[in-house]
Amino acid sequence: MAHDLIMGRPLRIAMIGTRGVPAAYGGFETAVEEIGRRMVEQGHEVTVYCRRTDAAPRSEYLGMKLAYLPALRLKTAETLSHSALSVAHAVTRARRADTAFVFNAANAPFVPALRARGIPVALHVDGLEWKRDKWGANGRRYYRWAEQQAVRHADALIADAQGISDYYRTEFGIPTELLTYGAPILRDAPADRLSELGLLPGEFHLVVARFEPENHVDVILEGYRASGATKPLVVVGSAPYAAAHTERIRSIATHDDRIRLVGGVYDQDLLDQLYAHASTYLHGHSVGGTNPSLLRAMGAGTAVIAWDVVFNREVAGTSASYFSDPATLAALIDDVETQPSRFAEMAAALQSRAEANYHWDSVTAGYLELAERLVAGYSTSGPGHPRSTESTWSTGSSAGDGASAPTLVDHEDRLL
Repeated sequence: MAHDLIMGRPLRIAMIGTRGVPAAYGGFETAVEEIGRRMVEQGHEVTVYCRRTDAAPRSEYLGMKLAYLPALRLKTAETLSHSALSVAHAVTRARRADTAFVFNAANAPFVPALRARGIPVALHVDGLEWKRDKWGANGRRYYRWAEQQAVRHADALIADAQGISDYYRTEFGIPTELLTYGAPILRDAPADRLSELGLLPGEFHLVVARFEPENHVDVILEGYRASGATKPLVVVGSAPYAAAHTERIRSIATHDDRIRLVGGVYDQDLLDQLYAHASTYLHGHSVGGTNPSLLRAMGAGTAVIAWDVVFNREVAGTSASYFSDPATLAALIDDVETQPSRFAEMAAALQSRAEANYHWDSVTAGYLELAERLVAGYSTSGPGHPRSTESTWSTGSSAGDGASAPTLVDHEDRLL
């Protein structure tokens, strides 16, 4: 549609730094799919860089062009190796992109190569990665250093939560583009697939998360075990690079036959039914921004009990309940089972909040408006915005330490 085209012509847009599409199990991937397909519908050319898998590669998906490149299957190198190859591909193409959206602050060191080719770059910085417990001291130092490179080299920074935007303004004195996620709204969702897992509608609690320390799945399991819940707890998720933490979760679950670890669920129809028909969704994520899994539960009209951190309160507001320790969670789970009508009202309020505030169409409009400014020469990059090597920033979750020397790390994208 010609009237939707920016600057009177279609733009060539590159999406770099994610696992690619189709989206299966990641927040970034969901964003790329939802935003990218809408850009294509409005007449733009979108190329998505995807990690090579065993599946037969596609040349296109929902109108987006796909470029498959390999990645080292190592915790400390998977994301960075793939992003390095993706940027190399992007800068050597005969027809360069008009602009690039790069996801994950860890990829900031590759931004100068794109800009040297004349491709303006917006970098989606995601959450506070240096707070993730899964990274050692070197990993945290890398992310602190990468944040500085992002501020120095990217033409614009994208934050998906006000808390992240506040962090970059406070720490670096730099503005960000506040562009969140959309929430799929589910009403009258079917329940026929639940029988595959031996479940009944409204008769189970749900967790969907990678098994990483900052997602607090172990705390959720401990809180559930301490409760008097009669409904089982269904835990969807795994972690390819967190064997020790996964074993801890399995050990906790072994001592309670009410807990069901079902592993990864990549079937989106089945996931929709799990979100829509859970008694509650228990959300332990603590260091990201706006979390797509939380939005998915809200959009499904499910009661939410979330980790008490600024990002989750920003998204769910006063219609959710919050915990930061097993005892508080246990009491809330007991309340859910003894006061279902009160939590049903809270669930309806959450769905209304999601429907009112989180739309993929408006998110896409924000990305395209930013693309227009980037092509026209807008940039916040520069050598200024100094910061100390230590940060006193607090989200209400446990903080990691960090300094300013780089070493390679990988980033497991936020679940859903």
